[in-house]
Amino acid sequence: MVETRAGGDYRRGMKHLPLILALSLLSGCGDMLQRGRSDAPAAPVAPAAPVAPSVARSAEALDTTTEAERSAALAAPATSGSQALGKVVAGLGNVTEQGFWLRSVLVTAPGKGRVETSGGQSVAVDLLPGAGAAQLSLAAFRAVGLGLTDLPEVSVFAQ
Repeated sequence: MVETRAGGDYRRGMKHLPLILALSLLSGCGDMLQRGRSDAPAAPVAPAAPVAPSVARSAEALDTTTEAERSAALAAPATSGSQALGKVVAGLGNVTEQGFWLRSVLVTAPGKGRVETSGGQSVAVDLLPGAGAAQLSLAAFRAVGLGLTDLPEVSVFAQ
């Protein structure tokens, strides 16, 4: 015997259920796309920092810091008033972001500081808040003589 619901064949109605579900999902997608649109003009985007040439194929070509900038970063004194933030394992950050910087969860607000490797090499950096794994700039990696695939543990100090 065949079950009936509301005067119709139950099995026949079930045959169309996947089609009905698919159509209702697709109609919801259109609503979501419409909600994401805005007639307001886009906010102006601040110009990005200079980036290394897109044809660069080596660390030397990507690192556009000058010898004077490197010397100043390496000569920065380890001030007695600096605050130790902790130690992190740092990977190489975005190689197109120029300058000496460290992005880490240890940093809560942008500021000046320095990082020191376990071998005692130290470089002045801009400290930037980050999420996830710590990242050290290409210029900082090269200044303290780290290999680009190294994952050094560095001590982080804020000024």
